[in-house]
Amino acid sequence: MPRLGEKYEIEMGTVTKSREEYQSEGYRASGLPAAPAVLVEDELAAQGPEISEEKLEEVIRRHLRLPPSKTQT
Repeated sequence: MPRLGEKYEIEMGTVTKSREEYQSEGYRASGLPAAPAVLVEDELAAQGPEISEEKLEEVIRRHLRLPPSKTQT
C-alpha cells in the first residue's frame, strides 16, 4: 500500500488493534469491517487475507476520478 500512496500522492494509514479489540462489541458496533480489510474513503476495497493490489489500485483510481488502468480487463 505505501507504493500506491506514493504513486497517487495520497495519504495512507494503518490501524492495528489486538484481536480482542477487533472482536469487541464496541468495534462491531462501529460499523467498520472485520480485519484484515482495506477502506478507501468509505468504500470497502478488500477484506480478508487475499487483498489484491490491482483491485485496490482500481478503487483508488475511481475515487480520484481517474480512468481505469490499462491492465484492467
